[in-house]
Amino acid sequence: MGMIDWRRMWNEDPSVRRFSPARAALFLFSLVYRGAVAIRNRRYDKGALPSAALDRPVVSVGNLTVGGTGKTPCVIALAGMLRRRGYQPAVISRGYGGKSAAPVTVVSDGTNILCDAATAGDEPLLIAQSLPGVPVITGPRRILTGRAAIDRFGCDVLICDDAFQHRQIRRDIDIVLLDAQRPFGNGYLLPRGELREPAESLARASCLLLTRSANGKPIHPDVAQIAREFDIPVFRAAHRFTEIAGFARQSLSPGELAGKKICAFCGIARPESFKKMLAEMGAEILSFIDFPDHYAYNRSDLAALEKHFAAQNAAYRITTEKDAMRLAAYPDFLKTVFVARMEMEIAPSVPSFEEFIVGKMGNGEW
Repeated sequence: MGMIDWRRMWNEDPSVRRFSPARAALFLFSLVYRGAVAIRNRRYDKGALPSAALDRPVVSVGNLTVGGTGKTPCVIALAGMLRRRGYQPAVISRGYGGKSAAPVTVVSDGTNILCDAATAGDEPLLIAQSLPGVPVITGPRRILTGRAAIDRFGCDVLICDDAFQHRQIRRDIDIVLLDAQRPFGNGYLLPRGELREPAESLARASCLLLTRSANGKPIHPDVAQIAREFDIPVFRAAHRFTEIAGFARQSLSPGELAGKKICAFCGIARPESFKKMLAEMGAEILSFIDFPDHYAYNRSDLAALEKHFAAQNAAYRITTEKDAMRLAAYPDFLKTVFVARMEMEIAPSVPSFEEFIVGKMGNGEW
């Protein structure tokens, strides 16, 4: 079949023939995958596969699709909210993209950053840098990282990053993020589509958080139906730039991008969302270069980018904060770019998201 352009395939790009052999083969594989997921979930539901419990509340932040819904900003916002409420949270993550093979890797002890992106992964490092006072731990088995957070750091609540499908650990709250525009991708399971599980798996969710969702816009009808069917509360969230940070020059406010000529690049799951946010700030985008998600930049990549930037003669060169984690090994290059820092704003509702989370935690026995 040759190399498959997953993004074009999953986005139903018309340049990919509708009845191509690649699509047919991937559809068959997705049926096999669906069957395996169904068997696995059924075994967990019936107790044939055990879910280990920790003696602290566990909050999972996950999604139904592969990447790009905004889990990292949600984890940061959630941990900040819990700290303001007097809790001592820790974040435990698989550490996707990190090279550490240790069962427990302490990315941050709450005071010091102890790993780089190559070791820990770009997302855990970004979380650690954004949350002073909050331990961040990675490892393949959440039961081990969770116990380390409790035993070593005395944490009283655990936030599991990207854990909706990780059912080996018992959760008290399952927050599931869905992209408001494409909550179920193209509707197919992996590898034909972006879905990790079928939509009916949302029955396990404690609440749904629609990301990139503005108040006033109607909820996607399929999401609304599932929420009614399983009585799941739905909240909305939006991303916004907080700062355009310069490593060698003065930082900018997002509003200062209006009318400015920029070149942008990123290696994230949904590059089009970053491009859209820049355009909404009024920037004149001369070029936008996207790399694969979690892309490990090398010197030849950076040399090519430098050459391209010089030819464009843009006022600013901009990338994402997650990309900056992977560029830390190239400080001279980082000095030439600005980094768009963003946060998640969770829209108020009744009951509010914050009250909902704290209320659910209060119902446990710890």
